[in-house]
Amino acid sequence: MNTATIEYLGSFHTRCTHDRSGQSFETDAPVDNRGKGEFFSPTDLFATSLASCILTIIGLRAADGGFSIEGTKVEVKKTMDSNPRRIAQVEMTFHMPKDQKYTATQKKVIEKVAHTCPVSYSLHPDTKEVAKFIWGDD
Repeated sequence: MNTATIEYLGSFHTRCTHDRSGQSFETDAPVDNRGKGEFFSPTDLFATSLASCILTIIGLRAADGGFSIEGTKVEVKKTMDSNPRRIAQVEMTFHMPKDQKYTATQKKVIEKVAHTCPVSYSLHPDTKEVAKFIWGDD
């Protein structure tokens, strides 16, 4: 089975459908490249995918370790480069839940596993990945 089906809708919009679930969303070209900013751009999704993948991997490790990261939020900032136009850097700030108290070992595991997700491993070597953690108990 295919992963997704994407249809070009015109006006720099696409509709992306997840083939297994049927869920869909639209994309728009970025504002700095003739888009209107009405939806995520493909490069926004790339940066968002990285943060989502990291959260998923951390969540799996937390579940295996008997603790939770539920409520964690991530702010994602994508920086573009030109010539060629590409993503130069993805900065992510992980805001860990204020009601969770993590041990030093758990914090170390979370910070280490953050860079082991499949999307992270798929980044071009020139794309910089920056992850910062703000612990709720700091």
